[in-house]
Amino acid sequence: MSAPALFLDDVHLRLGRAAAAVDVLRGLTLRVETGETVGLVGASGSGKSTALMVACGLERADRGTVAVAGTDLTALDTDASALFRGRTVGIVFQAFHLVGDMTAIENVATPLELRGARDAFDRAHAELAAVGLADRLHHYPSQLSGGEQQRVAIARALVGRPPIVVADEPTGNLDETTGADVADLLFARVRELGATLLLVTHDPDLAARCDRVVHVRAGRVVEAEA
Repeated sequence: MSAPALFLDDVHLRLGRAAAAVDVLRGLTLRVETGETVGLVGASGSGKSTALMVACGLERADRGTVAVAGTDLTALDTDASALFRGRTVGIVFQAFHLVGDMTAIENVATPLELRGARDAFDRAHAELAAVGLADRLHHYPSQLSGGEQQRVAIARALVGRPPIVVADEPTGNLDETTGADVADLLFARVRELGATLLLVTHDPDLAARCDRVVHVRAGRVVEAEA
């Protein structure tokens, strides 16, 4: 049997210090198969976004197993983890996280440039065209609507053709209509690339679009729905 795309086993994580420390993940276990789309849902503070951050290596678990595409992240140092993540995982955040003084095409090309790709701008152009922004290549984030900014962020996450995509409330900063359009785009592009998707959301309708819905409560997976 091939390794799952994402595997978290008995993961624990405490954040904060001394009296302010909080056990955010308390033995969370989650398995996401290659090519699967999984919606991670739960109340605010349940640990779902932290689980996603641990799954892609942006947070390091205190203990437990964290494996991505068969690689044990706990065995990698910070630099090696960042390098692995850049090749393997595309990340979409709620707040877009675009670089304000870079144009759309510069934002999308940057991950490829960091990897030494000589065709970074050609590939960025193609990815922006794929998300419907071929006419906005040289606009800065401040010149784009929220929906357009999230499309740029999706293009940036996918331009390197990562086998795994994680998205944390990707429609959370958008109105209902724009959010639906962005969700359609995200699912379509993930499907076209054959990628695995782990999606954190408060929106039950968005979660229901996934192959499976996983519920998180108090830092643990409490149930899963097919």
